Amino acid sequence: MRRIVTGHNEDGKSVVKIDGPPARSIGEEIGGLFEIWNEDGNTIDTKSSEDRADSDIILSPPEGGSKFRYFQIMPTPKGVPLDVLNKMAEDAFSRIGAAHHRVDVKKHPAMHKTKTIDYIVLLQGDVTLILDEEELKIKPFDVVVQRGTNHAWINNGSEPALLIAVLIDNELI
Repeated sequence: MRRIVTGHNEDGKSVVKIDGPPARSIGEEIGGLFEIWNEDGNTIDTKSSEDRADSDIILSPPEGGSKFRYFQIMPTPKGVPLDVLNKMAEDAFSRIGAAHHRVDVKKHPAMHKTKTIDYIVLLQGDVTLILDEEELKIKPFDVVVQRGTNHAWINNGSEPALLIAVLIDNELI
């Protein structure tokens, strides 16, 4: 993946500040999160060359902030016992500072709930969105507006599923 970040030079002219792959990724063995950009809600210095994605990968953005990332979901291995899947999910969420987001995992080990509004697009793959009361198969280029609900993603296919997401911290009622 090529990531291009623009900004301004000292003369106020538009330039490329970063041109290369994502600065950080995590969990590639189970699919992975790939950070494209992060904002903390403060003023944006367009003259800076700071790579705002070059920091520890945490699931949710900071208060008032946002995250732009893509993520892959590998197919669920066949025949793996539920307790092992639960442990795998627990470990994965802990690695990204999100153990506390696993509030109700009775329906699926990867269920989680964040205080964000997320815009998610399935780019490739065969995926089901699992909610507390419903399951919905989504197709490539379907868009999900995830409004702070308990959810999980399941890859039904044999190849990795690729999704892109924008997560924005928000107060939800």
